[in-house]
Amino acid sequence: MEDFGLYAYQEEVVERALRGENSIIWLPTGGGKTRAAVYVAKRHLETTPRAKVVVLVNKVHLVDQHYNKEFKPHLGGGYIMVPVSGETEQKDFFGSVVQDSHVIICTAQILYNALINSEETRHVELSDITLLIIDECHHTNKDSVYNKIMRCYVEKKLRGERLLPQILGLTASPGTGGAKILERAVEHVLQICANLDSAIVSTKNYAPELKKVVPRPMKTYDIVEKRPEDPFGQHLKWMMELIHGYMNLPPDLQLRECGTQEYEADVVLLEKQGVKEHNRVLAQCALHLREYNDALLINDTLRMMDAYRSLEGFYDTKSATVMDGTDIFLVGLFEENQIELKKLATDSRYENPKMAKLEDVLLNQFGQAVQSRGILFSKTRKSTHCLHDWVCKNRALQGAGIRAAILTGAGNGITYMTQHEQADTIRRFRQGGLNLLISTSVAEEGLDIPECNLVVRYGLLTNEIAQQQASGRARARESQYSVVAQAGGREVRREKMNEYLEDLTGKAIAEVQAMNSHVFRKKVRVDLQIQAVIANKFAENLKTEKRSRYAASSVQLLCRNCFKSVALGSNIKLVEKSHYVNISPDFKTQYKFGGQNIIDKSFEDWEPGCTIICNNGNCNKQWGFEMKYKKVAMLPILGIDKFALETPDGRITVKKWKDVPFTVEDFSFEEYCQDNFPDILD
Repeated sequence: MEDFGLYAYQEEVVERALRGENSIIWLPTGGGKTRAAVYVAKRHLETTPRAKVVVLVNKVHLVDQHYNKEFKPHLGGGYIMVPVSGETEQKDFFGSVVQDSHVIICTAQILYNALINSEETRHVELSDITLLIIDECHHTNKDSVYNKIMRCYVEKKLRGERLLPQILGLTASPGTGGAKILERAVEHVLQICANLDSAIVSTKNYAPELKKVVPRPMKTYDIVEKRPEDPFGQHLKWMMELIHGYMNLPPDLQLRECGTQEYEADVVLLEKQGVKEHNRVLAQCALHLREYNDALLINDTLRMMDAYRSLEGFYDTKSATVMDGTDIFLVGLFEENQIELKKLATDSRYENPKMAKLEDVLLNQFGQAVQSRGILFSKTRKSTHCLHDWVCKNRALQGAGIRAAILTGAGNGITYMTQHEQADTIRRFRQGGLNLLISTSVAEEGLDIPECNLVVRYGLLTNEIAQQQASGRARARESQYSVVAQAGGREVRREKMNEYLEDLTGKAIAEVQAMNSHVFRKKVRVDLQIQAVIANKFAENLKTEKRSRYAASSVQLLCRNCFKSVALGSNIKLVEKSHYVNISPDFKTQYKFGGQNIIDKSFEDWEPGCTIICNNGNCNKQWGFEMKYKKVAMLPILGIDKFALETPDGRITVKKWKDVPFTVEDFSFEEYCQDNFPDILD
């Protein structure tokens, strides 16, 4: 293995995989899991007849990263390699791609779609694959797409099918699954092993070498005291109390403390209750209270002006959508207090002390004579934009030579980044044009980001896996991992708990590894795999029953804002297993158009059109957008969370289309054309 450049600890962890055994490689971030997997793939291709290697990743940008940085440099010469994602044309004939290639690197969703697709050019069988590598395999749980693929695998194995691929999982931490005692943590690790049908391996003999290659950063708790006065936050809470009074809440209903995640959960339930009870006062007040609560959370973490602008941005759109007395009260309350809120938000005497502490932490690592590189992790896309604005306007930080950029997840919308923007930001960071990334969790795992001197966790409440991933980004010598938080606050308590859980994970893995092989196999196969298959069948039956609970024609879709009935469930069809559209010609009278919907990629059979919004008076609730399908059909794509469902047994709300209590039939383009263009077809 010397010519491949593996460390001794990497050679140790691939031994079982090289013998053809299913295994999970457990190494810390920066430990070279992917390089070890490339070596296993290389040996597999050299020694296995008709070898076919599929590498699964859980994020689109990792497809090209693994292809260009790891697999192509070491395997590209003698093998046909293809990267496939939802942004590439190969997804449309993925079955043929698998047949014609030696190594395929793709998102897990691409493979799963191929497993359940019956079209010959798109279909793939697990038996077509000889080695299946699963990156960040700790995500193989619950209803994740990784686990859907592995359920297919486990069911085939339990039925006695032999032509199944070898499994190789890669993870920096399987976590404890929320368990806080060793026995439950062991059960979680065993469940991950059962889901992947694999044993978990780590270095035993070369742990000192691993520690030397991947040093742990120096961890600091940079603590600030709670600000003695917060008139801006107190004024927001006073306004929230006025809304509570307007709602006329029952005396026995106790909302939890304002400015917490728990309060947010309470008002989310209140909004749903209001929709179900046709109580627009309750529903709308709950929506506005969530915005005030969000402003309090921002005020606790960022600048007061960031919190103020968050509310201001929300109400900029609300003045044009006033429908009744509730809207008049809510919009009027903000407008009456807007000047006072802005005045308080600009009073520097009451500014958030966490920002000053964060400034100190950054200045300690950055300076004109220091070549530093860092990542500042924050919770939301909104907070990364606020922090970037603060860094760019802070004279001291600019004087220290900090060149910052935002790194967030890909998607559609003003606060999302395109795949190209992500790649360009990381390239500039790697080349030194940038030296500070202000990032959401997207930078915690998987991304090929250079070694950092500093990693800061700011205003975060995450689990032990995310903490370990973030810590692993501080890989430069004598690097610092800083937690900036309020004394006695939730962030400190969670960070301390995560430290305990990280240690617990290691102990749980050690117990699993020490198990007698017969006991391990029995627990995995009998206690967990068979049980999981039975539970999955039961859950699928329940879903089928739920989807057929009502006839589609008996369910009405109501705008979630104005409660007007605008469609029937039978009007909804499913396009290409992905898009839920309304095919009724009469539906066009229910909406009007907003701006053009921009999506930074092209699709084979459709293109996005304008956003659509409720046409009932002054409602203006955004429902989705139109798609132009096969250059002919203009079909409105709807988000089910924008609607309430009126069923024969009462009103309900659902988050996702898969949860609707009626069957949605597949869209037929031929039938659509016959109904809408009969003269042309005749």
